[in-house]
Amino acid sequence: MATIRNKIPCSADRLGLLDPQMIKAVVEIAAFQIGHQYLSENRVRIVEADDAQISSAVIGNSGLYEQTIRLKDGHLISKCSCTLPEEPICRHCIAVLLEYHRWSQPRQPKKTKDVPRDAKTAAQAESPNNGNGTPTMGPSASADVKLSEVMVFVEWLQPAIKAIEQAQSMPLPPQIAPGEVANWIQTIRTLEDRRRDSEEAQVKLESDMRDREAYVARLSQQLQASTAEAKTAQTAAQTLQQEVSACKVALSKVAEISGEVSRYDAQLKSMAQDFSSKGNQLDRMAGSCKQVADALNSIIKQSATR
Repeated sequence: MATIRNKIPCSADRLGLLDPQMIKAVVEIAAFQIGHQYLSENRVRIVEADDAQISSAVIGNSGLYEQTIRLKDGHLISKCSCTLPEEPICRHCIAVLLEYHRWSQPRQPKKTKDVPRDAKTAAQAESPNNGNGTPTMGPSASADVKLSEVMVFVEWLQPAIKAIEQAQSMPLPPQIAPGEVANWIQTIRTLEDRRRDSEEAQVKLESDMRDREAYVARLSQQLQASTAEAKTAQTAAQTLQQEVSACKVALSKVAEISGEVSRYDAQLKSMAQDFSSKGNQLDRMAGSCKQVADALNSIIKQSATR
């Protein structure tokens, strides 16, 4: 579920004017540092943008989040699909604002000569016009745009277009003096650089998404395997429980048999004692009988001698 952030009063009339220092001054320092890290790692993808609204996506540490940032009625309003408690702007919206500021800044050509601002202003003031503010094709205009430079520009533009169509590096710019034609060339090169940066960011985002999808697929497979193992373990536990119940029944029967054996053993001991007592009695009777037999034998012998 998307989380709408608080409105922030904003004096800027264009989103491109929000530089890193202005953003850093109104957000949490930890969120700004993480957002800057996302920017440096090319995790930001601007889908659609102008100076009033930005639609974007950012790869966070826990997934892909979508953002919508607007500048309306003197307030900066941001919306992100994350649920982080960072206020007034989350790390993902911070990364988008930093990326848009970098993306919206023109890339300046190398300066061969510093022209004082006063001299430039004076030159503009001296430029003739047609009365409605539009410069006329007078001497100063011809100095800015020369036919020879236009021809050089056209010659450079043809291989540049082929290089763009074939996704190759653009040819080096021609050596011409700074001016309107040089600005045209630099603008084309800047747009091409931005397009390449966007394509590289898109490729990286798609690669990261594929990696994360593969990671999620591996996690799903591990979860399925763990679920199957859990079911197997549950079945084994039920089997063991049944075996334990059977063992308890067997132990109960063994206990009953042991009690009966103990009773039989006591009876056998009692019978053995009775047999031993009767054996002693028989031994005494046998001794008495022997004495009687000996006496009878002695009497018989005496009778025979007489």
